[in-house]
Amino acid sequence: MTELFNPIGEKVEQAVQANGEAEDDFKPIDEIESLCMNCHENGMTRLLLTKIPYFREIIIMSFNCDHCGFNNNEIQPAGTLQLKGVHYELRLRDMEDFQRQVVKSDTATVKFIELDVEVPPGKGQLTNVEGLLTTIVDDLVFDQEKRMKETPEAAAKVAEVIAKGRQMLAGEAFPFRVSVDDPAGNSFIAPDPRDGVGKWEKREYLRTPEQNEALGLADTNTEGLDDNGDIIPDHVYQFPASCPGCMHPCTTNMKMVDIPHFRQVVIMNTSCDDCGYKSNDVKTGGEVPEKGKKVTIKIKTPVDLARDILKSESCQLECPELSLSVNPGTLGGRFTTVEGLLTQVRDDLHKQIFEADADVEKTKRKNDSLDSTEASRWNDFFDGLNSAIKGEREFTIVLTDPLAASYVQSLADNPDEPDEQMTVEEYERTEEEEEELGLLDMKTENYENDV
Repeated sequence: MTELFNPIGEKVEQAVQANGEAEDDFKPIDEIESLCMNCHENGMTRLLLTKIPYFREIIIMSFNCDHCGFNNNEIQPAGTLQLKGVHYELRLRDMEDFQRQVVKSDTATVKFIELDVEVPPGKGQLTNVEGLLTTIVDDLVFDQEKRMKETPEAAAKVAEVIAKGRQMLAGEAFPFRVSVDDPAGNSFIAPDPRDGVGKWEKREYLRTPEQNEALGLADTNTEGLDDNGDIIPDHVYQFPASCPGCMHPCTTNMKMVDIPHFRQVVIMNTSCDDCGYKSNDVKTGGEVPEKGKKVTIKIKTPVDLARDILKSESCQLECPELSLSVNPGTLGGRFTTVEGLLTQVRDDLHKQIFEADADVEKTKRKNDSLDSTEASRWNDFFDGLNSAIKGEREFTIVLTDPLAASYVQSLADNPDEPDEQMTVEEYERTEEEEEELGLLDMKTENYENDV
């Protein structure tokens, strides 16, 4: 079976080989004569089916009209809608960050937060952060003269945005943030192995009914609730869904259970009988505690790798010896073992950095878009992670959760107490954490007076 979506590097190698063998029938780019919407003459549309590193299969489209000179370029995801929406945020601190690769699908919203400018869903793009910001500034400048004549007050405000945007491009306004939010889950901002905590963040989320409707998906089912409309414990709920792997109909199962010596959680699972796709997520429930919790566990033996661990959505995971840092929201909620959690982190990150079908156990991995230094850095990182998963090295896991919703199994005689390899400490949440969780705006008493 012929592979349609090869990496760009392989496309080039095939073209060179075909040219050397005088095979004129090989065309890495498909050309289709199509109507120009500008002059209504026939132009040429070129399509390239490829895999983009850090992402997945896409179709790159380019249209050009020789009659009027009109041209247009865009990308479309060649896969399917993902099970969850995704939100990326990058904090830019130097000029090098402008070169971060960005994949923006036609359902994604881009926002430069400090600039207070938002780009609504529209044409798909494969670009970088500098390209996104440059396009915004150029679009604002384009109609500025007309705006000055018709609405001077609005033009003055736009001029301030243009000036600030140019300062950002010149490197005079660091740090600032850019976010990409895509309910279809088909957009991306590239990470870097040197990113520290708080610089690059990925957060997956369940779509709202309105977002599902906008994407043409069926709404969820709310049957089987108690008289108060609450979830019934130990009752399995089923929701119709579409498999993100093959787009065939599948089922999402949800159940609320009690984790011994911890609390009540909601476990969600999606499986597809057609292609074998599986995913799971865990949501913690209950009241918001007064303090956050930090759990530190030293992993020394294979027994420690088999400990149960719950990482909530609000939890930050760190392994200093492995140079691993997972920001809150990344991976969603996970209830598994220490070995299982590290394996999920490795596999998810490996698919984004290298090709999806590359072997995670290989010591020499290949990505056409990475220079030798960056590729070597990623290879060293994955080699260290593999050693930890196999139990060949000791390391430390630190779970910092402002909602105290994460858990590591204790091997002490009293399971409610930490064992000798664990330390559990409570801490006061920072104002930034409280704001991030929406707790500063929450009012639970006398709220009726504000109505």
